[in-house]
Amino acid sequence: MNITSFLVYCFVVTFTPGPTNIVILSTVHNFGTRKAMNYTYGATFAFGVLLVVSAMLNTILLSIIPRILIVMKLIGSLYMFYLAYQIYKMRSSKPTGNQTATFMSGFLMQFLNPKVVLFTMTVIPSFILPYYISKFAVALSVLSITLIGFLAFLTWVLFGTIFKAFLHKHNKPVNIMMALFLVCSATMIWL
Repeated sequence: MNITSFLVYCFVVTFTPGPTNIVILSTVHNFGTRKAMNYTYGATFAFGVLLVVSAMLNTILLSIIPRILIVMKLIGSLYMFYLAYQIYKMRSSKPTGNQTATFMSGFLMQFLNPKVVLFTMTVIPSFILPYYISKFAVALSVLSITLIGFLAFLTWVLFGTIFKAFLHKHNKPVNIMMALFLVCSATMIWL
């Protein structure tokens, strides 16, 4: 296995902006680091679950990907439009709890996030299974990739925390921009 290609693929996919990372940044902006960490823990747990499912059921999933992909695109894009609307209408003067700032919403978002689903369905069969078939090696790979994903999410939490004052100062434009990023992500699923 080319470890460099594997790591580059993992880091590029997990650290670049996507629906989960955008929601994390928006959650820090609107509800603070603690709420964003709750969301991040849920997203990380689901990310690991998806990797485990990919590792265990790869051959079955490959045979039904076309049907799964269409359903995931539809559900995922609709959910991202919903999140975009929620982010757009948020106000910093009302920092009460929100459904997008919970462990469960972070968990569920991963199953509806086509970027994450496609990544988890491709990283194991492309980089791990051709070279390692032992349960220990596959489990260690899943844990390593999950850790990389957590570090990516944590980076977005830290970025939001560091720039929180700036983000609050420009609350409405930031919310509009985050909502537009999600709309763009949802739209690009279909291109």
